[in-house]
Amino acid sequence: MIERLEKIEEKYHELEKELMNPEVLSNIKKATEISKEQSSLREAYEHFQTYKKVLSDLDEAKEMLKDPELGEFAHEEVERLTAVKEQLESEIEILLLPKDPNDGKNVIVEIRGAAGGDEGNIFAGDLFRMYTRYAEKEGWKIELNEETPGEAGGYALVSFMVKGDNVYSRLKYESGAHRVQRVPATETQGRVHTSTATVLVMPEAEEVDFELDMNEVRIDITRSSGNGGQGVNTTDSAVRLTHIPTGVVVYSQTERSQIKNKEKAIKILQTRLYDMKMQEREKELGQERRSKIGTGDRSEKIRTYNYPQNRVTDHRIGFTTNTLDRVMEGDLGKIIDALIAEDQARKLRGEE
Repeated sequence: MIERLEKIEEKYHELEKELMNPEVLSNIKKATEISKEQSSLREAYEHFQTYKKVLSDLDEAKEMLKDPELGEFAHEEVERLTAVKEQLESEIEILLLPKDPNDGKNVIVEIRGAAGGDEGNIFAGDLFRMYTRYAEKEGWKIELNEETPGEAGGYALVSFMVKGDNVYSRLKYESGAHRVQRVPATETQGRVHTSTATVLVMPEAEEVDFELDMNEVRIDITRSSGNGGQGVNTTDSAVRLTHIPTGVVVYSQTERSQIKNKEKAIKILQTRLYDMKMQEREKELGQERRSKIGTGDRSEKIRTYNYPQNRVTDHRIGFTTNTLDRVMEGDLGKIIDALIAEDQARKLRGEE
């Protein structure tokens, strides 16, 4: 552990020197890459500095044990510092686990009403509201990309970007099928129905991740439609991009400006293609996504929201909470923390 921490410390200082190099400072792209790399090491580096100080203080406290006058104080200090040392070692062990390079990124989330017709769409709307509330609690920002409202409410499809600190590290566990059990508003007999909505979470692609060749993209400009407020149908501002080699189509109409819709659509297309590239790479390696808990299959039912019993169950880790009402108001933290803890525990045991 010490050897790995020393290498991190050495690398951290190397990057620090590079950032002071005028040539690097004049190259924004290079400086950003180095800053990000240094930032990814910072927590482990700072823990190591604290750890070294604790080891030094612990040696001094053990020396004081030899002094009869300081014996009692020294004994208490050794006990305290030993506990701090052990706690730091546990934290460092987790920090040294292989990191998902996408953890620090923003995400694009797509929610679709699936099985259950109107009720599936309504539930998709409920999930969108849940993630919006959770983002507010985390201090993240949400930007709407695309929406196709359901006839009875909710969404057949809603796509949005979540921006903030380490968004993907917390939302990456949300991809999959979410199942709801409740009495629909349209149900006259009071029977509980089961419906589903699917959630797809993709890390935002950057130029270094996926360089999009615009010669392979067909651009269509259309008139916006649907809910958009005044002026939505008066200008040709909606943008549809088709990636010819893969057939992937994205659509953006939430901005009034054609230029802004085009920028947003390009970002979504880059992210979709980067996500496809990641899946293909992992398939070739014969591995599931390391960051995922479960089969990694996006059709896998990952969670059930049972309204009659006010219960939410995450099937991948067997986690249950009887606070569905609060979860739907964005109180997702406990579920996500449990998923992260289980993921870390499996990695510590050497499981993939």
